[in-house]
Amino acid sequence: MTDPIPLRKIIHVDMDAFYASVEQMDNPELKGKPLAVGGNEMRGVVSAASYEARKFGVRSAMSGIQAKRLCPDLIFVRPRFDRYKEISKKIRKIFHDYTDMVEPLSLDEAYLDVTQNKKGNPSASLIAQEIRKRIFEEVGLTASAGISVNKFVAKIASDYNKPNGQKTINPDDVEAFLEGLDVKKFYGIGKVTTEKMYQLGIYTGADLKSKTFEYLDEHFGKSGRHYYYLVRGISNSQVKPNRTTKSVAAEHTFYTNLTSEIFMEEKLERIAEELSRRLLKHKISGKTITLKIKYSDFTQQTRSKTLPYFISDKGLLFENAKELLYQERMKDSVRLLGISLANLNTEIKKTVVVQLRFEF
Repeated sequence: MTDPIPLRKIIHVDMDAFYASVEQMDNPELKGKPLAVGGNEMRGVVSAASYEARKFGVRSAMSGIQAKRLCPDLIFVRPRFDRYKEISKKIRKIFHDYTDMVEPLSLDEAYLDVTQNKKGNPSASLIAQEIRKRIFEEVGLTASAGISVNKFVAKIASDYNKPNGQKTINPDDVEAFLEGLDVKKFYGIGKVTTEKMYQLGIYTGADLKSKTFEYLDEHFGKSGRHYYYLVRGISNSQVKPNRTTKSVAAEHTFYTNLTSEIFMEEKLERIAEELSRRLLKHKISGKTITLKIKYSDFTQQTRSKTLPYFISDKGLLFENAKELLYQERMKDSVRLLGISLANLNTEIKKTVVVQLRFEF
């Protein structure tokens, strides 16, 4: 017989409206006001919205025009990614005072495995409370946290008492907690899958749990197995301090939509230069290059090719991206171009994303 796998103590820390909160912290005149980071009332996309703006329905990935329509008093500010990274490093330093098992998901959220921790504290809930307190006192921002036996449940829980709150789902309460949730609250179940589940009469975790493995497999394919176990609180995904790099990308959103491939070439060369700089810095190269195109109507297209050799040089990146650019005619004017490189030659366990400055 083998010993059962011990339950883990996982914390998911999620900063509250991070980008917007940083802007309000640095500029007291913005406190208490509806704020959008990125975009403007003429064009662009909202990267983040303050809670004051969210009350009007403003959210990330929304066009600036729509956001302004929903909230006429909305204030737009330019994103300052260097500042957000600076703050994020301070927050992660606090995390590492408790455990080295930290898996960042982005600048503003991370998983922490505190099953064994540097403080010798057996209570994950108390650790989360202390971390949130330190973030507020040392950084000046609020954070929310979810605490449970695995990453999936912890992430759902962190959204439960936002902002500036936390929720613990104890092992014996996991299944009941999941049964009571709307399936749209399940992390990993997107809008399309949610609509499909609704059409099948699956509205809550309890509804999902009532379906057999065969039923879920028939209607959702390979994902059916995943949903079958998730709704039962079974997830073996471990906190990975170093996540494997799958791709490196750089992109640029333009102030004025581009209608000519000639103008796009100039932009692509700049993007290739920035991507190459980052690749060389991390000693990464890859074989699969992808051109990302976002049109003025927000539809998106990608074009890819795989080379027989690794590249990281600006010239090769640009030439291959340019070839993809002319692969077929553009459907409409273009608001964003991006280049990504995958099929990498490195085992560096770090997610690398390059976001060039926004234009407004």
